[in-house]
Amino acid sequence: MRSLKWSFLLVALFFVLTGPVAFAQSAKPADDSTQAKAAPKAATEDEVQQLRREVAELKAQIQRLVAASAPAPAGGAHLVQATSVASPEANASTAAPAASSVVAPNGDSSSPAAATPADIDALQKEIDVLQNKANSTPTPTAGFNGEHFFLKSPDGQFTIMPVGYLNAQYQFNNGDGAPPDTFAIKRARFGVQGNYGSQLDYAFLFETASTLTIRDAYVDFKPWPWLKIMGGQYKLPFSMEVGTADTNVQFADRSINSVLYPDASGGFRAPGVDVHGDLAGGKAQYWVGIFNGQGLLAASTTNEVEVTGRVRFSPFKDSDNPWLKGLSFGGAAEHSRSKALANELSFSGLMVDGTYTFFPQYRINGGIERYNGQFSLLKGSLGIRGEYTQLLEKRSNIGSFQLGGAGYTTLPGIVGKGTYLAANYLLTGEKEPENAIPRVKHPVIGPNSPGETGGPGWGAWELKARYSWLQGRAAGFTCDATTIPACPITPVIFPLQTDHTTQWSLGVNWYLNYWVLVKSDFNIDQLHDPSVQGILPRNYFVVIEGIQFRF
Repeated sequence: MRSLKWSFLLVALFFVLTGPVAFAQSAKPADDSTQAKAAPKAATEDEVQQLRREVAELKAQIQRLVAASAPAPAGGAHLVQATSVASPEANASTAAPAASSVVAPNGDSSSPAAATPADIDALQKEIDVLQNKANSTPTPTAGFNGEHFFLKSPDGQFTIMPVGYLNAQYQFNNGDGAPPDTFAIKRARFGVQGNYGSQLDYAFLFETASTLTIRDAYVDFKPWPWLKIMGGQYKLPFSMEVGTADTNVQFADRSINSVLYPDASGGFRAPGVDVHGDLAGGKAQYWVGIFNGQGLLAASTTNEVEVTGRVRFSPFKDSDNPWLKGLSFGGAAEHSRSKALANELSFSGLMVDGTYTFFPQYRINGGIERYNGQFSLLKGSLGIRGEYTQLLEKRSNIGSFQLGGAGYTTLPGIVGKGTYLAANYLLTGEKEPENAIPRVKHPVIGPNSPGETGGPGWGAWELKARYSWLQGRAAGFTCDATTIPACPITPVIFPLQTDHTTQWSLGVNWYLNYWVLVKSDFNIDQLHDPSVQGILPRNYFVVIEGIQFRF
């Protein structure tokens, strides 16, 4: 025959193991018909104290929620601080009066007497009251998640977070014909992002540095890890460098061969839709999408959409070898079509820091093909990244748009090739992230980074270096009516144009905290084959001092 003592022990053990969640269920002792035939047996004082401690803990949780959500009562009444109840010392002080209230049969309160079933029932009622309060207390709907402020619906299904960032810089230029020194606001963006439940993310981001423009506006539907669908306006999934968030780029500008990427003139963004996902536990990733291919908020100019695809492999992510573990590689391809009647031109030869134009632009018409190879190696504080990109822009039936006219003659296409290799190293021991800001261990100002508990210090310091190479080529052509009837009687010569340039970038990043970054870059731009006659090959020197703030 099971005694009341053992029933009570089972109940107490149940509360200890399950915690506050168990209070939502029935905590009454198991019904046993044999108990009615036996005299009730009182629980021990240790069992009572254990249960009282569990009640005190639940009280503390309820008081925290009530204090955070309810206004202070009139007349100066206030709740007892939750910490004074939840601490071990407070628990002991809470339990002691309760124990003394149960006196021995002889009336001597100095020695505690065993609790009766009535005492247990009273505790059960107290638990039920507290549980009702917990169920009626709304969930906090605003706060800070360690990285962003947020607003959340009471059911937790809808979240909205204000986000934004600012990139400001001063650029010093030196070289014959270099542009003047100047301040510039590179980016000043503000918007919101969040989620509907766990399967739908969204973002709306506006550029405010110049004309107010929608920069990013998309929704990302994620029914399964291996199949996600994104639609709206956002970056095309082609380059690893472009896939890096604007706030996570270590240098003041992306590499010079970024002019070869799709929609470079539109911030690498265009309206469209893609499917993407993770395979084999993230060891393989893919993106396939179709876009307008004309930049921000721009409609297509042909009946052929821009198609792009990208794959990325991290086959050793579970390896014990630290060098293989952080190795990733992949590639991408893109196809689109240009239209000379829409005044579309070949890629821009303007250097990303604006020092000079190394290659002229030409009217293009017909197919556009891009190919890309990419890799990254992350090991501790070290990060190494590189890419190669090749571009072909056709000039089909383009002769009538050339100087002097050439009928509908097809000219050789415009070819662009470029590569870069970059390395960075965090001197202060932070881990190099794949596509994020390093978690600064000892910030100079402000709060700690998410997940870090280190005290104030000198922030995080990072060394960086990058080599970039870029070439443009437009093959020469002679249009002569004696060989091509569509050409004019007087021969037209289209000279060969082949130019290339390189850039060396060195610098230091100083992360004051997780949200504020100071960048110092020194670029050596080497013009090897000038695109303008009369200009000799030369070097240009550029110093860029910038600051980034984000929230």
